[in-house]
This record gives sequence, structure tokens and C-alpha cells, in this order.
Amino acid sequence: MKNEKTTTPLNGYLFVVIAFTLVGILIYGLLNYKNPLFFITVLPLAFILAGFFIVNPNGSKVLTLFGSYIGTVKDNGFFWANPFYSKKNISLRARNFDSERVKVNDKIGNPILINVILVWKVSDTYKAAFDVDKYEEFVRVQTDAAVRKLAGSYSYDNFDNPKEITLRSGLDEVNVALENELTDRLSIAGIKVLEARIGYLAYAPEIANSMLKRQQAVAIVAARKKIVEGAVGMVEDALKKISEENIVEFDEDKKASMVSNLMVVLCGDKEATPVINTGTLHA
Repeated sequence: MKNEKTTTPLNGYLFVVIAFTLVGILIYGLLNYKNPLFFITVLPLAFILAGFFIVNPNGSKVLTLFGSYIGTVKDNGFFWANPFYSKKNISLRARNFDSERVKVNDKIGNPILINVILVWKVSDTYKAAFDVDKYEEFVRVQTDAAVRKLAGSYSYDNFDNPKEITLRSGLDEVNVALENELTDRLSIAGIKVLEARIGYLAYAPEIANSMLKRQQAVAIVAARKKIVEGAVGMVEDALKKISEENIVEFDEDKKASMVSNLMVVLCGDKEATPVINTGTLHA
């Protein structure tokens, strides 16, 4: 396999001077000598004019001669090269690719919608020009394949094991894995991956409502757990304070009743409606 090699062609402005010189000789000979032999300068003039080309900043020209790779011009400017060279433009600029949203199954089989945003550039013009056919299309297809593989390697979310890396909670790790996968796939085309990240991620419409309810249920359970933990601590502190300051002496039944009432007040969804006891404690 050949590798990219850079080449520097001749300065184009030098050949502009030569071309004008040939034009001057032709005009001078025809006007002064009226000799048709001066038309012979037309051949080298045409040869010179066919060899001019321009390379813009962050652009390149891949030069080939009758199927043989000559080199790549990466310097920007005005140049002249053999007119028989075939010159193929390949941009070296960074490009964005926003893939289509695809429906795939995650690691546990849930259908999800996902797409990625890829920033890439050509780093090896030889591979981009000759190792693949239409490298832009190659980037699109391989990105789609990498997205499908990535989605099948992780769960969208895992409610049973919060420490597991998932597509939703482990974006940093997932994006690194995606970038590595794309780097391996696109290196054959001489493509350098500058950045790759998930741009859109959601459950597929057919299960979105069910999964939303599940997420809400998990959130409610987690919130209730925190509320109960806090309420138990508050009740414990209240009983301890009352006991230390001898405010009221409770038997076990009264303690249980107080604990029950406090837990209802502290853990209830709505504000408690108190019932005022106007009698004695034992009424």
C-alpha cells in the first residue's frame, strides 16, 4: 500500500512570464516578418497554459499521470505542473456530519432513536482518493454502522444497577467509545476524527410513554425513600428532646401513637389537618 507524499510544483508566475514572452514573439514575428513559421510558438504556449492550477488554503491537489500517483500538493498558491497530470481536488477543511436519527435496539432490546454529530477532516489524501470510492459517502455509511454498534453495546438506562454505564448517564464514556470506534473505521479512508458525540437520544415513540412512567415511578420511590429517612430522624430527635427535658412522659402506646402521627404528617403528600383534643391525654 502506498502512502501520501507531498510534492511542490513549479511557480506559476514564472510560466506566466514565459507565456507572455511567447505571445510577444508570435506577435512581433507576424507583424514584422509576416512569416507563418512563428505560429509554431502556439504549441508551447498551449502546453504552458494547460498546466496552470491554484490550490486554496486548506485545500489540496492529488496529481496522477496516466494512473500513476505523483504526489499531493498541499501548499496554497499559484502553480504550474505537467499538463498531462490529472488533478483531483480534496479539501483538508474540518467538516460537520449530523447523521440521521435511526431506530435501533439497545443492549437489553429497547427500541431507541439516536443520532451522532461527527467532526472530521481528511488527513491522508492518498487513502481518501484511492483506497475508498467516494470518501464522503464512506464517512456517512461507517458512521451509521458505528451508531448501531454503539447502541447495541449499552443500555439506554438501567434502573436496577445505577452504577452501570448507560447511553443516558455515561455520555462522556460513551462518546469516547464512539470516537474510538469511528477512528478505527474511518482510518482506512485517511479520515481523522476530531470529535464524535451523541446528538439526539430518546426512546422510540411506541415505548416512550411507558418508559416515562417508569422513570417517574423510580424518581417518586427515590424521593419517598429520602423523605422517610428524614422523617425517621426527625421523630427520633423529637422523642429524645421530649425525654431529655421531661416535657411529657409517654408509655409505649403513646410513643407508638405519636410516632404514627408524626410519620403521617411528615410523609404525607398533602398538608395534615389536625384534630384538636380538648380533653385529657387519656380522653
